[in-house]
Amino acid sequence: MVWTGNKGEGTKEYRAYSRDHILQVTGKADIAGSSDPSFRGSPDRYNPEELLVSSLSACHMLWYLHLCSVNNIVVTGYRDQARGTMIEGADGGGHFKEVELNPSITLSETAMIGRATELHEEANRLCFVANSVNFPVTHKPVFEVQPLPVNSP
Repeated sequence: MVWTGNKGEGTKEYRAYSRDHILQVTGKADIAGSSDPSFRGSPDRYNPEELLVSSLSACHMLWYLHLCSVNNIVVTGYRDQARGTMIEGADGGGHFKEVELNPSITLSETAMIGRATELHEEANRLCFVANSVNFPVTHKPVFEVQPLPVNSP
């Protein structure tokens, strides 16, 4: 991670510097980061809170897809609108109260919905990121069914 927000005076004053930074991992694309706009961050960059919620969502999805695969449940689409609830303290610090995952999942068969629903609990139990936070991560999946195309000879 590299801070890129020195405007010439460093942190001489609270308003004298940008919160912009670049998240870097060798061999991977950079991620432009900042703080939340309410804390003088750039609105067009990811903030740490968004990245945490996104990490929870991605980890859950990856475990869920794996579990569906090994349970013969065919997922053809997955989209999540994850939301985090935070509580801010009087000193300006704070913490997450919870994160809610809201995946919209497309399955190939209606008969798969029951087991597909159950697998969210197992994915949550296996997710490294969910196991590393001290707040609940819940999920409210919605399913759509689109049969796979029938292959004609």
